[in-house]
Amino acid sequence: MKQKKIPLRKCNGCGEQKDKRELVRIVKNADGEINLDLTGKMSGRGAYICPNAECLKMARKSKRIDKAFETAVPDEVYDKIEEQLKK
Repeated sequence: MKQKKIPLRKCNGCGEQKDKRELVRIVKNADGEINLDLTGKMSGRGAYICPNAECLKMARKSKRIDKAFETAVPDEVYDKIEEQLKK
């Protein structure tokens, strides 16, 4: 029997490869809005981070999410994502 392939994604904070289900998806939709996608089903370009504030801080400092979305991510968006991660 063939083993089902586990989708891996790289955290934009720590850079570790992990199971897609262990990570939180940040999505940029067609209108350019950036949101936290807890379902993993929202349409748009996705970037993944570990579900902790430390990885978000690292991704923010290195501007990896900005690079993934090819746009400058406003501070209030990072703050909103950080609030949602703490819940």
